[in-house]
Amino acid sequence: MSRRPSAASAAINGPTSRELSPQNQPAIDKQKTLLSADVGHFSLVRAMHLADLITLLNGFCGVMSIFSSLHSCLEPAKREDHLWWALVFLPFGFFFDALDGKVARWRKKSSLMGQELDSLADLISFGVAPAMVAFSLGLRTSADTLGLAFFVLCGLTRLARFNVTVAVLPKDATGKSKFFEGTPIPTSLGLDALMAYWLQQGWILESIPFGTVFTGTSLEFHPIVLLFVVHGCMMTSKTIRIPKP
Repeated sequence: MSRRPSAASAAINGPTSRELSPQNQPAIDKQKTLLSADVGHFSLVRAMHLADLITLLNGFCGVMSIFSSLHSCLEPAKREDHLWWALVFLPFGFFFDALDGKVARWRKKSSLMGQELDSLADLISFGVAPAMVAFSLGLRTSADTLGLAFFVLCGLTRLARFNVTVAVLPKDATGKSKFFEGTPIPTSLGLDALMAYWLQQGWILESIPFGTVFTGTSLEFHPIVLLFVVHGCMMTSKTIRIPKP
């Protein structure tokens, strides 16, 4: 993604990433000073860069997707409409996730706070929100929810690992990491596209593809939830290395 130095940076963790570099240090130091010394009511807002505000729009899209999923459960008569909105918000989150890095590079302003905002926004939009859509579509057994929770926690772990290791990953001549370690969390948009197809076909609730196994027992689950489990494992893999564009 075109990203800012963030865990999400690698995720493609955005489609492209912009790691912290020496030329960005003055902007970083200025923001740290504002955050630690300014005690005004709007000091946090004044300390933000334009790219940080764009990252917040990514988080906004993820939150709105979650709310739409909840509405689909509360209003059965409008279930499909709410589910479509839940899915539509996520590509817009990806758009803002890519845009924040482009803006940060254009303005030559990286942000340490932006790193954390990127990671948190990505976790919401590409981790929690897709899991909520899957739950709303019908993956609701106890085993299903454990599989979805595993997927979210893998995304959380992947983003945290990137924040810790970004400084030591091999860099190219421009200072950008050469590869993504594990699949970037925004690749969960592939699962979103699959769920959109199910919704279009009416394959939700009792009609989810492949049905359930161990039906009627405490181990009942939808085999399709294994897609989320496998995707989680791929995000946390250290052997999967995807070259950055």
